[in-house]
Amino acid sequence: MYEPIRTKSVVHRMGGHPSDNHAGYPRSSRAEALDTQLGGHLAALLAVTDELGLDGAAARIAAQVTRLRGSEPARAPHADVNDTVGLTALHQRAHDLAGRALVVAASRADTTVAILAAERMDAHAAALASQNLAGSL
Repeated sequence: MYEPIRTKSVVHRMGGHPSDNHAGYPRSSRAEALDTQLGGHLAALLAVTDELGLDGAAARIAAQVTRLRGSEPARAPHADVNDTVGLTALHQRAHDLAGRALVVAASRADTTVAILAAERMDAHAAALASQNLAGSL
């Protein structure tokens, strides 16, 4: 039913061992991979936070991105979002990104970022709840 594989794997053809670097690419440790992932989630959260114009929160997030990446993050200009649908979408996106950052921060035992992410989740959840209450009146 299935045709057998007729060629050897790339690792065997290159003369390498499966535990060697694959094709010369450097391998990162789990901690480095988690740092990279957490930096990405925080940078995305920073962009949304900047867009919402939450300067205090954005400064705290930027400081953590700088700590993880070793350089200042790119910053988005403040967008003037006046419609409720746009604000709701931004707060929902920020809440989701903060949740992702919280999961990775907990995985790498970064208490500072975990607390920051949890606070941001709470703030965006409160903003979403107040918008839903205001919209239902």
